[in-house]
Parts: sequence; C-alpha cells; structure tokens
Amino acid sequence: MSLKLFYAPGACSFVPHAALELAGATFEPMLVKLHKGEQRAPEYLALNPRGQVPVLVDGSDVVTQIPAIALHIDSLFPSAGLLPAGGMARTRALQTLMWMNNTVHPTFTHVFMPQKFTADEAAQKAVREHAAVAYQGLLQEIETLAQAASPWLAGAQPGVLDAYALTLLRWGGYAGIDPTTLPATWDLAQRFAALPAVARAIERERLQLNVYKPA
Repeated sequence: MSLKLFYAPGACSFVPHAALELAGATFEPMLVKLHKGEQRAPEYLALNPRGQVPVLVDGSDVVTQIPAIALHIDSLFPSAGLLPAGGMARTRALQTLMWMNNTVHPTFTHVFMPQKFTADEAAQKAVREHAAVAYQGLLQEIETLAQAASPWLAGAQPGVLDAYALTLLRWGGYAGIDPTTLPATWDLAQRFAALPAVARAIERERLQLNVYKPA
C-alpha cells in the first residue's frame, strides 16, 4: 500500500491527516501551499482539476472530497475505529459527517471567502456578517453533540467526527467566535489534540487551536 496525502495547514485536510495518524498508517504527507497558489499548478490540477485539498493518492487511485476520503481510510484500517463499524451507530456518524461537510463547512466558506459568491464589496461584507451569525448557530449544534459525546462523537473511539469538530471549532475563531464559549466542544478538541497520533498532525501543520482575537 502506497499512500500520499496532499494537505494544507489549517484546512479541512486536517480531517484525513488526523485520521491517517490515528490509524497508524504509513503515508507520505504532501504539503500544498495554498497562499502560493500551488493548488493551481498543472501537476496538482492533474490530480484534482478542482484545485482543492485534500487529495488522497492510494497507489494509482486518486480520491477527493472529505467524506469519500474518510470512508476510504476507514475501509483500509477498519480496526482503527475511525467510524463505527456498522448498524445505526455508523448511520448516525455518517449523517453527522455529511452535515459537517455539506452545511457547516460551506457556511464558513461564506465567512472566509465571500468573494467566491459576489464581486460586490458591500455584498461581500453582508455575506460575511450573515454567515458568521449562521456559523455560530451551527457550532452550537456541534456543542450539543459534544455534550453527549461518550467520550467521543461517534462513541468509544476517536475518529473523523472529532477531527472535523476540531477543525470547525478552530475556524470559528476567524469568524469572531471564542471557542471557550462552547465548553464541551472546546474540551473535546483539546482532548483530541492531546492524543499522540493527533498531536503529530498538529505539529506537522503547526496549528494553534485557539485563533480567536477579541475585537
């Protein structure tokens, strides 16, 4: 098995990055410098024409999109328990994973990159402000999930849901949301970050968990 993960520090690629470390996988981390436009380089676009991270290369196969990559890693390392093995527990975990990816994540994109949705600067400001309020509400939903964690979001073992929750909470700082105002999620993120496997990914990405700066 030959695995390569193309990632950018602080991006959603942290989810499979942490998952691979939790699984004890042997993989080659491939840094993509988004601020330098490396995601638009011809060699990268040959892997992912959308110019996004993450990309997981498994031998001759290329996998994109967080849910697909997470499911692929889970299938390669089932004993890691990155997702529940089956039954309603797996269904519920996938339900949460898809919601994080198709609702919470895009809402933050409206905060962080409103220029993707309108070229009008005044409209961009309105998009950013409206999305920040919506994002606060979505993080509150994650807070409710974190309050019920036992001890992790999908049950007994840490996995992809916890990695995504950490990422989304961290992004909240850029939306003006103090992570400590969501105590259950903040506790979950800190416990997850302290796991030796996850700490390796955090060190590689040089991540600061709390990026919130009071206005």
